[in-house]
Amino acid sequence: MYENAFNSIEKALRAEEGISNELDYVEQTSWILFLKYLHDLESERRDRAELEGKDYKPIIDGQIRWDQWAAPKKNGQFDHNTALTGDDLVDFVDRSLFPYLARFHERATGPDTIEYKIGEVFTELRSKFRSGYILRDVLEIVDSLHFKTQADKHELSALYETRIRRMGNAGRNGGEYYTPRPLIRAMIRVVAPKIGETIYDGAVGSAGFLCEAYDYLRRPNISASDYETLQRRTFYGQEKKSLAYIIGIMNMILHGIEAPNIVRTNSLNENVLDYQEKDRHDIVLANPPFGGGERREVQQNFPIKSGETAYLFLQHFIRKLRAGGRAAVVIKNTFLSNTDNASVALRRELLESCNLHTILDCPQGTFQGAGVKTVVLFFQKGEATRRIWYYQLVPGRSMGKTNPLNDDDMAEFVELQRGFVTGPKSWIVDIATVDAKTFDLSVKNPNAPEAEAMRSPEEIIDAILARDAETAEILERIRGLL
Repeated sequence: MYENAFNSIEKALRAEEGISNELDYVEQTSWILFLKYLHDLESERRDRAELEGKDYKPIIDGQIRWDQWAAPKKNGQFDHNTALTGDDLVDFVDRSLFPYLARFHERATGPDTIEYKIGEVFTELRSKFRSGYILRDVLEIVDSLHFKTQADKHELSALYETRIRRMGNAGRNGGEYYTPRPLIRAMIRVVAPKIGETIYDGAVGSAGFLCEAYDYLRRPNISASDYETLQRRTFYGQEKKSLAYIIGIMNMILHGIEAPNIVRTNSLNENVLDYQEKDRHDIVLANPPFGGGERREVQQNFPIKSGETAYLFLQHFIRKLRAGGRAAVVIKNTFLSNTDNASVALRRELLESCNLHTILDCPQGTFQGAGVKTVVLFFQKGEATRRIWYYQLVPGRSMGKTNPLNDDDMAEFVELQRGFVTGPKSWIVDIATVDAKTFDLSVKNPNAPEAEAMRSPEEIIDAILARDAETAEILERIRGLL
């Protein structure tokens, strides 16, 4: 049922002239889904309060309630006579709904409240619907979706993830928000978080790392106290961009986290030297954006100045970790070998302040449309690196849209990493052998078969002439037999 609903929404949006691509599709679907989720959450809380004989004060009330403007009912049936449509509906959404919800910032007591999330979402986003008739169709479809059971949320989250993946494949900007889930799951299995530890992503995007970590930690027989810990005191994220913010919020909600601890802010605006113990986390999981060309004032927040966004994020993550904290961070493979001052200084800092115990070398095409090769750095804060275990991921096929990374591709890496086992695709580098001036950590597999040496032009010519002479001799023998 849910898949049919999502397909119907997509079909309706194709006819909407204000929505032009996959990014618009996910953005506009998200704010509508968010409001329907809030309505179902309020209904559940109201019913619970009635059973306990308590009063319930709604978060959203009056004409802004979902069942007043989006899906009015009469005797349990949709009331087409009172439902806004056409220009009236567009006008209501633009002039009343969004301004009202944006003011929730004023009443939010903190970023971990649902009021804060509402205020952020509707301050930054705008409805792109120009046709109130198409919007009416979408509202009626979304009204048929339910967020009341874990099974409902699980199916909706799978469909939503599919849309995020397609958005990631749609172009460069969309690719910023999507990290292949098999890679994320492998990173989480290596880091092995436990309930009670806090998990942080300072470039949260679509919240894939936090959602997969939640799925990893949540077990069917989980206790009430552990469940409360996962809901309230485990997952933390920060995101700069408005579209990614709402996608991340919606993705976490669909996975079952009621009020995600995601703050809309630029993590790089924070001075890393100001962090206190209360600001730090046990685990960092992230795929920060690269490139960027950060402004000089932003670079002043970091000991190692660089215009490369990923380098600033790596410094941010190191300092966000508690002593003994663990991290898995995706970064361009050129970080391992670049000879500029910032690259060398950052590699030195990482090796001296953390145990960089594992480097996973990912093949070309792991990130569709990215056009660069990446590695994953696994490190633990608090002691210097002595040995690094490398693993070169070789799926045995060309990676692409029709052949994406899958969980089977990652299985050997996860298994061998537990014991730092060496083999044809894995090896260990002793830090004592690394150049103390450049700290070059390039991926150089010593177990790979050596390529044959290139022959000189003279050798090639001699070989051709030898073959020609042999051919002439054979032909003369055949002539003698005729």
